[in-house]
Amino acid sequence: MTSTALTGIGLLVTHDPEFGELRDAALIIDEDRIAWIGQPADVPAADDATDLDGRCVIPGFVDSHTHLVFAGDRAPEFEARMAGQPYTAGGIQSTVAATRAASDDELTAHAATLLAEMLASGTTTTEIKTGYGLSTVDEQRSAQVAARLSDDVTFLGAHVVPPEYADRPEDYVALVTGPMLDACAPHCRWIDVFCDRGAFDADQVRAILTAGAARGLGLRVHANQLAQGPGVQLAVELGAASADHCTHLSDADVQALAGSATVATLLPGAEFSTRSPYPDARLLLDAGVTVALATDCNPGSSYTSNMAFCIALAVREMGMTPAEALWAASAGGARALRRDDVGVIAVGARADLVALRAPSPVHLAYRPGVPLVEATWKDGQPISARL
Repeated sequence: MTSTALTGIGLLVTHDPEFGELRDAALIIDEDRIAWIGQPADVPAADDATDLDGRCVIPGFVDSHTHLVFAGDRAPEFEARMAGQPYTAGGIQSTVAATRAASDDELTAHAATLLAEMLASGTTTTEIKTGYGLSTVDEQRSAQVAARLSDDVTFLGAHVVPPEYADRPEDYVALVTGPMLDACAPHCRWIDVFCDRGAFDADQVRAILTAGAARGLGLRVHANQLAQGPGVQLAVELGAASADHCTHLSDADVQALAGSATVATLLPGAEFSTRSPYPDARLLLDAGVTVALATDCNPGSSYTSNMAFCIALAVREMGMTPAEALWAASAGGARALRRDDVGVIAVGARADLVALRAPSPVHLAYRPGVPLVEATWKDGQPISARL
């Protein structure tokens, strides 16, 4: 590998307190890391150079909540919702059936296709959950598929109770916290649970997360998506890295998040796709809560792989400024994954960068739906480029 100088950067948004935003900037990529940041007149010698001709450069997006390992299609369910039928968690079962019937190669190919979409649209770090197998063998192979594609794999055996355990949910919790966890933990960094109406209650969530923590997994929680409930409070109490969705919050929930290291990860694609109320990002930010944005890419309630779309929704519907939304979609996602090597352009950080065909990242919300990403670098390598 060689070093590369990126020059002619019209605006460099670093999210690094040392540099902030730099106009007329340059940087050096050395192998997979950022080696230098500064002005073009001072740029050190490098093996190669690329002139970005005034383009804006931002950190690669960090998508901290996705469900990429699945099979099947739920377009009819989406169509029904658009005709007025309400969203519930029950549609997950149809994806479970299709996922169980798919081969490992089919699951891998489909997840890789979605991941390629993400890279092309500027996402350089992606968390991937299991959760559509819901049997020991199918959750294990889902975890293995995800681990081929991401360093941040999450065990979500506690997505919903599968049909074969409908009359004995406690037996399913015992399976999740026992043999299923044993099979999946070696391939995962995280454990997650859907704490909401139609999914798992507080006692079940506590048991599942406690078992995951005992196996060395970090904690995440699907919390308060469909109604107010105990999810956020449990996430904070148990030291979870993130509470995700956070659509229906009490004042006590907001206060708990504000006084903790738990990130509130907001998933506006889900509200868009289910015609549900959007979370109040402004309320959370004003209270001092750390907020992340993620796509929630999944076949039922948020089938988008595009973080820029979620940024536009956050600005238009959730009270975030463009700068706040960009930070949440990159540095915020990194916080939700408890990583400091991504989501920021800083010396020593991974060289995960995005060049926009725009003078500033405001255009991500100002021009929704327009493919503004002209180049993506992941680990210092150009992955997608139209320069």
